[in-house]
Amino acid sequence: MKNPRWIVLAGMATMLTCAVPGYCRAQEPAPAAPQAASPAQSSSSAKTKKPKYSHANDFLVSGTVFDAKGYAFPGVQLKIRRSTEKKFRWDDYTNSRGEFAVRVPKGSEYEMVVRVKGFADQTRELDAKSGLSEARIVFRMEPGGGKNK
Repeated sequence: MKNPRWIVLAGMATMLTCAVPGYCRAQEPAPAAPQAASPAQSSSSAKTKKPKYSHANDFLVSGTVFDAKGYAFPGVQLKIRRSTEKKFRWDDYTNSRGEFAVRVPKGSEYEMVVRVKGFADQTRELDAKSGLSEARIVFRMEPGGGKNK
């Protein structure tokens, strides 16, 4: 059985690139050994590093949005904020089946606003202080929201 032409050409290309200095890994110079940092430098760099955030302790808010007829409602905007804040920190849109899922940190109370043009905005309070790790919410949008931003 003959080798396909592309295998032979690929092998030749590898041979040619390794013949040119600096293109082949075998010809690269070994990296220099790292220099030991002074104690003053290592302590200051340790203070500036933030610990990595883990989503293991997050509160999951999931659910479904339906229209007035009971059909799944895709493209609905969801906004979540802490109850003590004015600015919304988390936002999402429902998928093609009207479903959503948003993770927020545990230990706070949240306010969730569901908004879509032509329908009344709906607001729900969420308590992420309890021992639960998730909340499942269902919204049924009602027509007649007036002007929405």
